[in-house]
Amino acid sequence: MNSGEIDRYPVSQLQDRYSLARSAVYKRMQDLRIVPEKVGQRSYITAPQLQLLDELHRFVNQGGSAAEFIEARGLRQRPSSNGNGQAGGGSDLAITPNDFGGMLGALAELMGRMGIGQPDPLKYFETLEDAARNGWLPSTSELAGLLDLSPREVESYGDRFSEAGFIFSRSGYRKNGEIAWKVTKRLK
Repeated sequence: MNSGEIDRYPVSQLQDRYSLARSAVYKRMQDLRIVPEKVGQRSYITAPQLQLLDELHRFVNQGGSAAEFIEARGLRQRPSSNGNGQAGGGSDLAITPNDFGGMLGALAELMGRMGIGQPDPLKYFETLEDAARNGWLPSTSELAGLLDLSPREVESYGDRFSEAGFIFSRSGYRKNGEIAWKVTKRLK
């Protein structure tokens, strides 16, 4: 690596880099199975992880979703077999020398087997509950990150839509120019 390249990037600077809320940044890292390295009180990601986040950001800004990006890149865990019908150890993971996605998938699979970095898939419900209860107005990108949608997809729903037991209504604009969304809980 030459002196002009970075080998690690502070997680705290990702919000400004992508103009996203902290929760949206962490949702993207979770989706890509990026686990920051802690050094002292600060967390960092590697240059290849930053490159992957940059590529995801460009993809989402062009109208794609995180799920589409992950699927297109082959970053989803693929079931494999060692010949006897059971999942094998490390030898069944096909990684070519330049297959960064395969390497990330293999690392994620290994971490999953070890129980490391298992995010709570229902955590976003808590965030939506908090937003509804406290009157918070998430921006389009924050809401898109929570719902695993692209910002364009969220905006295409119009002035009001519902998802996962919540109702989202346009409610002005945030200081960054994005649409603000009022979150209310659907009554039973």
